[in-house]
Amino acid sequence: MMNMYPSIVRVIQDCEAVCDHMVTHAGRMPDVQSRAAQLQLLRDCADVCALAARYIASDSPFSRIGHIVRGCMRSLRRRMHEARR
Repeated sequence: MMNMYPSIVRVIQDCEAVCDHMVTHAGRMPDVQSRAAQLQLLRDCADVCALAARYIASDSPFSRIGHIVRGCMRSLRRRMHEARR
């Protein structure tokens, strides 16, 4: 399946990297204590993206792209909403 979906795997891996970077960045902010929910969502986003990319790349039975990608997108939307607060 990797040959069929290399671009989606790359996009999901990029999302994971961005979420990881944002955890590091937000963790260094002076108001880090008030960012606990945002940090948790960012970590969750990175975890979901990492798992999704692995499932799709390995042609796992759990890699139904629609379900995995919808999970990633829900996590991203929550993260973006929380970041705007």
